[in-house]
Amino acid sequence: MDQTQVRRYVFTLPPAQPLPIRVESLGHNPNQESVSRPDGYPMFHWLHTEAGEGKLWLEGQAFTLPAHTGILIYPHVPHAYRASDPQWVTQYLTFQGNAVDSILAAAGIRQSTMFRWQPDSPLTGLLEQMMRRRETWSDMLGLETSTETYHFLLYLGRYGQAGTRTSAAAGMRSLQTVLDWMEQNVDNPNIGLKEMAQVLGLSSRRLHALFQQSFASSPYAYFVSLRMRKAKEMLGQQPALTVKEIAARCGFRDTSHFVATFRKHTGLPPEQYRKLH
Repeated sequence: MDQTQVRRYVFTLPPAQPLPIRVESLGHNPNQESVSRPDGYPMFHWLHTEAGEGKLWLEGQAFTLPAHTGILIYPHVPHAYRASDPQWVTQYLTFQGNAVDSILAAAGIRQSTMFRWQPDSPLTGLLEQMMRRRETWSDMLGLETSTETYHFLLYLGRYGQAGTRTSAAAGMRSLQTVLDWMEQNVDNPNIGLKEMAQVLGLSSRRLHALFQQSFASSPYAYFVSLRMRKAKEMLGQQPALTVKEIAARCGFRDTSHFVATFRKHTGLPPEQYRKLH
């Protein structure tokens, strides 16, 4: 199966034949385009990152969606999203139905919520499996897909790790100041956990707990990921910059340390990444 191709499955059950969960569409986008919906989407909308990274705005708040992170957006909630990396690979599911609210409530989900899970979680690959099954038998009415979506939502409530019980906006609001500060100080090599905590007037332990809750990551690991994202943007968009200059602009005093860190995060040395992108 060619994973570089857009795949979209649309289901056509007549309105006179309602299902507890009525799936509208299911799909895979290997190069996610920018989307802006000031009035939201009329149905529940699930979006998650398979590879790369995206940025999403929801009710006035900004969120990062790296791999193994997704968001369930309730109907008519204003939102927008775009790629942070040169290539952002996403999967999505849109649905509605009389039973959706009660199913989500049973899973502990009552509002737009961001989720994170481990690569070996049962959540990984569920939508891919659903798409593969669509290609092996006909399900134009979405009957089988409705049942699979029910199981997906239950798995989401059970295995989703970060923000499972709180809205994305509420979970991120307390951290937004330090996230903005990180963006502004990405080139500062002297930043550690102590300096991050001081921005919010919190203890280092409390800041660490908030990041674990929201991102399943430590503050410093998040900051390194941010630096790597900035480095990828510079490598792809500013060919005149040397690797040494990019390392300095991303807060690394030592170029070899930057190269080793970049390779660890992307699997490629910076120069090879630049040639590919």
